[in-house]
Amino acid sequence: MKNKIARPPIRSLLFTPGNHPRKVEKVFDSEADSIILDLEDAVAKTEKIVTRDTVVKALLKQSKKINAPAGYVRVNALDTEYCLGDLKTVIGPWLTGIVVPKIESESEIHTIEWCVSQIEHEKGLQSGCIDILPIIETAKGLSSIDLIAQAAAKTRISRITFGAADLTADMRMEWSSSEAELDYVRSSIALASVSAGLNHPIDTVHIRLDDLDGFSLITNRSRGMGFFGKLCIHPIQVSLANQLFTPTADEVKKARRIISAFEKAEKKGSAAIQVDGKFVDYPVVEAAKRTLELDKLVT
Repeated sequence: MKNKIARPPIRSLLFTPGNHPRKVEKVFDSEADSIILDLEDAVAKTEKIVTRDTVVKALLKQSKKINAPAGYVRVNALDTEYCLGDLKTVIGPWLTGIVVPKIESESEIHTIEWCVSQIEHEKGLQSGCIDILPIIETAKGLSSIDLIAQAAAKTRISRITFGAADLTADMRMEWSSSEAELDYVRSSIALASVSAGLNHPIDTVHIRLDDLDGFSLITNRSRGMGFFGKLCIHPIQVSLANQLFTPTADEVKKARRIISAFEKAEKKGSAAIQVDGKFVDYPVVEAAKRTLELDKLVT
């Protein structure tokens, strides 16, 4: 897609059911970088249509506030009778983006891009202004992740995520507390994202609300595997996600030391040095520069 809009990093995306007005109003007071109002799994079929207006009213109200979290809506899947109606109702100047569940093929990527583009045009919005975040949630989707990522890179899409609940159920896997069984999933999605030139993918939810230690351990592991940002299902997870995806003061200081020492060495003709007892060359310096850039964006 020409002139793809640059999307800022997102450390935390907090889900809330779209059909609970009080929860919807309170969720925007959280510390989350982005809010996802849900029209899909959290909303019964009998309430899906009427919930669209509830979601739009909440987003419109929040869009008028300064420094409000970005507002996303998870619409129903493309193969349902609700998806197109969801898109036509929720897309507007009040919306940051849509989250699209159960993506399984590159053709679905092109379909959702086309639908959103047509609605943007009909409503007089800037082309490409609505972000699209696809969710990989099935074995079929995971097996096609390379093609999906490559197709996404040709659209406005800048990153993807996955849903462990549906994916483990579809693959007949046990979703354990360690999530070791998801290592292959994470590495596959991260590799596909990098290969396609997408931004860091966003990690799945952590359903054990009483296990913040486990949340931290798994989130740190996913960050180490190339993810950036976490889907959250409760406000207590948000501040921790923000903390884990924000460079620490020590990381920032270390990055500055690396860059400074390397620049001095480079002027003397050396491109391989030691800093704090560790080998440093161009790739390490580039990683240090990314740390400083990220620090500017999220602090």
